[in-house]
Amino acid sequence: NLHVINIKPLKAFSDNYIWLLETNEEVSVVDPGDAKPVLDYIDTHKKKLKDIFVTHHHFDHTAGVPELKNLISGSIFGPHNSYELIDKKLSQGDIVSTLGTEFEIIEVPGHTLDHIAFHNQENNILFCGDTLFAGGCGRVFEGTFDQMFNSLNKLKRLPESTKIYCGHEYTKSNLVFSVKVEPENEDLVKRNSTIDKLISMNGTSLPSSIEVEKKTNPFLRCDLLSDNIQLMEKFGLTDPSEKEIFKYIREWKDSA
Repeated sequence: NLHVINIKPLKAFSDNYIWLLETNEEVSVVDPGDAKPVLDYIDTHKKKLKDIFVTHHHFDHTAGVPELKNLISGSIFGPHNSYELIDKKLSQGDIVSTLGTEFEIIEVPGHTLDHIAFHNQENNILFCGDTLFAGGCGRVFEGTFDQMFNSLNKLKRLPESTKIYCGHEYTKSNLVFSVKVEPENEDLVKRNSTIDKLISMNGTSLPSSIEVEKKTNPFLRCDLLSDNIQLMEKFGLTDPSEKEIFKYIREWKDSA
């Protein structure tokens, strides 16, 4: 008896997503950077607010929390060593539950040192904030390239059917860059050519999946890219490690 959870995107700022988990009576939200879209939704749909999930401390993922805090019947879940309003501080392997759905915590430092992801195995759901994006990964702001590489590899090992709900609608620009990295990757070229239509039809490019990302996201393909002669010549690398390849591609994207 599979417990079905309804997930909807709420747009915030120019390209942020607040993810909404919904039952008939209640909603929980992931990374409410802005309270207004959440307040509008629960008001319009006559829902009660249960829990708030926070993946990392950045303002565009947390700024709505103070206003929503007074409305929740549950908890504010988030990482250790992080944002002061979190009342349930989580570490690797912890299990939390909202609206009858369990999530296991995966620590994914790199973008920030406190970054976590929420994984539900039963429904193959991953809320990964700004660590793994559709077609890309987050910038390395607080952590190291090695940390980010290791975090992405943790996520890469999840079942291929895992649905990816990330923090931003960056997919088109990510794919345009990725095609520069792997112009001969047919899956990637095809994904890039169909993404605009997908976004205009659905209003979002998400969720993606681990399977799609492993085929088309260069940051999850560092184990395959040392065979890419153009890339190796561009970087002047001979027999680089996967971590070195990751660092070079991330730096290239940072300066692109």
